[in-house]
Amino acid sequence: MTSNNILLFVTSHDALGGTGNKTGFWYEELAAPYYVLKDAGLTPVIVTPKGGRPPIDPGSEGADFRTESVERFAADPQAQAALDKTVAADAAPADFAAVFLVGGHGTMWDFPEWSELADVLGRAVKGDKPVGAVCHGVAGLLGYRAEGRLPLVDMKTLTGFTNQEEAAVGLTEVVPFLLQSKLEEGGASFSDGGAFSEHVVVDGLLVTGQNPVSSHKAAKSLLALLGKE
Repeated sequence: MTSNNILLFVTSHDALGGTGNKTGFWYEELAAPYYVLKDAGLTPVIVTPKGGRPPIDPGSEGADFRTESVERFAADPQAQAALDKTVAADAAPADFAAVFLVGGHGTMWDFPEWSELADVLGRAVKGDKPVGAVCHGVAGLLGYRAEGRLPLVDMKTLTGFTNQEEAAVGLTEVVPFLLQSKLEEGGASFSDGGAFSEHVVVDGLLVTGQNPVSSHKAAKSLLALLGKE
């Protein structure tokens, strides 16, 4: 491994469709990987399309979702400084060991069209570097195309936020597409671990987690691929 940098890609999108409600990234899906990686001696670098402080999904700050990792991140001056000054996509470090796509509903709007993210994913694939993604962050895999196919989706076994879970949170008609359906249309073998259950799939150098509670395990699986368990 030539670099300690792990690029954590986070959404800049804050509008939940036409509902008038706010969205963004899901706090646990950033906080858990951030500390799994940092505590292993790696350097998490938070990258967003616009730079600056990204929007946090208000729902992820509720009492039921304030995990130990979230509480630690919220009270950590260094982590908060990194969140306030995220790196704009065009200034992301060129040298990195792995990529991790943080979830939250905001990703459904900006990840698939984020050209800089697609470029980094392409470099990761060509450089045999691990790629991780959790929940709606898996939508970012849909943006990287090569030779008319989706190399991180087509013929891959993976997971992400399921159609059943989307229906359960009442957003089936709000999101621009259903993630599970779009991944299956792209040629993926989609693995459903059960609604809101911890579920992580590793296929080669690709790690995907189904939902927020899968964030920690997905990051640990990425560590394993880096030989940093």
